[in-house]
Amino acid sequence: MPGSLVILTGASGVGKTTLARAVQKAHDSCEVFFFDSIGVPSPEVMATFGASHQPGGAWQRAMTLQWIERIVPIVKSGRSVLFEGQMRIAFIEEALAAQNVTNARVLLVECSDAIRTSRLTHDRGQPELANESMEGWARYLHEEAIQRRCEILDTGATPLVRVAELIASYLSGQSR
Repeated sequence: MPGSLVILTGASGVGKTTLARAVQKAHDSCEVFFFDSIGVPSPEVMATFGASHQPGGAWQRAMTLQWIERIVPIVKSGRSVLFEGQMRIAFIEEALAAQNVTNARVLLVECSDAIRTSRLTHDRGQPELANESMEGWARYLHEEAIQRRCEILDTGATPLVRVAELIASYLSGQSR
């Protein structure tokens, strides 16, 4: 019997990594992968993947396809997987379709601009990420989630521990 696959996406500072680490710490029965663990290449390297007028770009699309290809055999072996990163939902859905995965749960993690700005500035020490571009990216992902009927988890309105518990229930198959 295959394991569960839960995918978290969202803008920087919304709590994706914090949630994934909390789930990883509390539930060693699932594997957790972080998109950013591959690093973000220079603009020159990204350009080798081709031009893209869409948010996220060709590099993000290619890496999302590769990550899902890598993760699916683990899920098929019976292990549950949590995957987090800043990926367009369209790219996630394309990657899942390419691997014939129909039962993954894609979740958008978000919070208000003010909370995200505070987290980026004070908690992470990356005030340069608290800008209009990130706000636009967050709005884009929100609209994409609504259009594609993805569940949205607001880490500003719900304590992170509660959101982590919900994600863990999805991974354990307790909540379908």
